[in-house]
Amino acid sequence: MTATYTFDVFSSLDGFGAVGGDWTGYWGKQGPELLDHRLALYREAQRMVLGANTYRAFARMLASSTEESEVRDAWVTRMRSLPATVVSSTLEEPLDWPDAKVVSGDAVDVVARLKEESDVPLRSHGSLSMNRALMAAGLVDRVQVTLFPVITGRTGLDPIFQGAADFDLELIEHHTLDGHIQELTYRPTPHV
Repeated sequence: MTATYTFDVFSSLDGFGAVGGDWTGYWGKQGPELLDHRLALYREAQRMVLGANTYRAFARMLASSTEESEVRDAWVTRMRSLPATVVSSTLEEPLDWPDAKVVSGDAVDVVARLKEESDVPLRSHGSLSMNRALMAAGLVDRVQVTLFPVITGRTGLDPIFQGAADFDLELIEHHTLDGHIQELTYRPTPHV
């Protein structure tokens, strides 16, 4: 039996995974339900899978944060305590992540092998280009989009699905958090 792989991503309504300008983290829309729900998601046994750029971004954010900053929300701290595989041909161990190992090679081959070998589900938060390639290869079982009620047309960064293949999405789960944030979990299938 193969492990389930979830591509977990935060998004503005117009499909950006990050933002510039004067927006704050979570686009300033987080509330206690979102934070509690995220912590519950990451309490489950699982293995994180990150690309090199996302790992570097997390490492930079955590290094420059304080204990009180939202970068260190309980779910982020929990995520960082999970075992992780970082797919990279440029990073070397040791990483500033307690239980992370670097695996060199093509992400499709690495994740296909992980799905066969892992006793726990696999989850990736961010890692956009890697996850687009994994979706194209049919390795993503679930796309979990946390949709924040903002449009960031001028300041949006990192278009999540830019350059992705076409997919049909079957909604398998949804939650409304804090009265305005939507978490939508889909099963993707290539559109033919």
